[in-house]
Amino acid sequence: MGSSKFLRLSLLAAVALGVAAVPVAARADETCNSPYMSGLIKGQEDYLYVWTLGVKGVGDGFDKMVTMDVNPASKKFGQVIAQVSVGKRGEAHHMGFTDDRRFLWAGGLDDSKIYVFDVHTDPARPKLVKTIDDFAKRSGYVGPHTFYALPGRMLIGALSNDKDRGGVTGMAVYNSKGDFIARHAMPTTNGGDGYGYDIAISPSKNAMLSSSFTGAVNYMTDLGKLIKDPAAMKQFGNTMVMWNLKSMQPEKVLNVPGAPLEIRWSLKEGDEWAITATALTSKIWLVKKDAAGAWQAKEVATIGDPAKVPLPVDLSITADGKGLWVNTFMDGTTHYFDISNPEAPKETYSKRTGSQVNMVSQSWDGKRLYISSSLLANWDKKGSDDEQFVKLFAWDGKELKETFKVDFAKLKLGRAHHMKFGAAPGRTSADAGQGASQPVVRVAGR
Repeated sequence: MGSSKFLRLSLLAAVALGVAAVPVAARADETCNSPYMSGLIKGQEDYLYVWTLGVKGVGDGFDKMVTMDVNPASKKFGQVIAQVSVGKRGEAHHMGFTDDRRFLWAGGLDDSKIYVFDVHTDPARPKLVKTIDDFAKRSGYVGPHTFYALPGRMLIGALSNDKDRGGVTGMAVYNSKGDFIARHAMPTTNGGDGYGYDIAISPSKNAMLSSSFTGAVNYMTDLGKLIKDPAAMKQFGNTMVMWNLKSMQPEKVLNVPGAPLEIRWSLKEGDEWAITATALTSKIWLVKKDAAGAWQAKEVATIGDPAKVPLPVDLSITADGKGLWVNTFMDGTTHYFDISNPEAPKETYSKRTGSQVNMVSQSWDGKRLYISSSLLANWDKKGSDDEQFVKLFAWDGKELKETFKVDFAKLKLGRAHHMKFGAAPGRTSADAGQGASQPVVRVAGR
């Protein structure tokens, strides 16, 4: 299916008015929300939604959406206040809000099912309102990973394909009602390896970046076994792709060896660069235009000791574009980099925050940091190191101080993975959140 036939994003203001149409930079979010999402929480968040992997024999054993009360003014602060089981175990992984923030889409990397939760009617108690089970059938891809809001649409980046369950994959587009619209294959020519992982958009630059990981055959294999398989270890992505956002066509393949994962555009107004980290080589890479105006990627820093494969897994960039949090899974460490000069990031702080740590979510004001523990069911550590938690830390610019820890294993909830913020009704404007200023966007067919 031709992408141009199904999806055209016309950034009318950006084209017609140039700089005047550039949106005001939003505050940092827990794992970098789409710039098209309204109602960004810029004050105290009330709830933390945690997409949780089911564990056989633990509780009901199914994947579930867990809601925590995280407002310190609440009597239930630091407690689990709701949970919605989906009745299956499909390797719960990532999730993303729709552009109006009313619904939260969450996917399973193994069964490729997508669950849509209503988080607007009663934010404290999300409700499962739709299950999308045609993702593999309609797109040809499996392992829905990144859920990225477009105006009236949801762009879903997949990790694998339904043919050989390898790393060659692509992206699918659904409308906000859950109807399939189009698919876009990751490039396999001009240096492309066809692999996919994260998606991040900068509307003012008409730029969309994608990164790369590995296929289902690998990510559903026990990590210890995988590491000992030389052939399997060669099946990881080594590229990022710069796309033309309006046409949804790949424009340039960037060589970024070592499985570049999460992508973060700087949120500071006027900045024109993005940053990522490579899981297998433990490097920070900068994507930026050169003097000639061409997008380039270059290695700019090292995370920990690459020889020990610390495995950097998640990033959170600060609102001013001057700081970057990085979690490394294997050594359970949370790192802070000063990226005031993105060409030369400097690690200025680190703390061991668990035996294994994965996702890191930062409040708008940068004063609170949430950390979860699980990476993948078959990649998590064994025995006593298999901690499953969500922790909240206070950050004063010098030290991370643990505020609370919720033990998901003890509560028989499962493995805590992705996190998103929620706000109570009536607290989504001045005191809790604020709609982001958006560029004028027209989507064909709306």
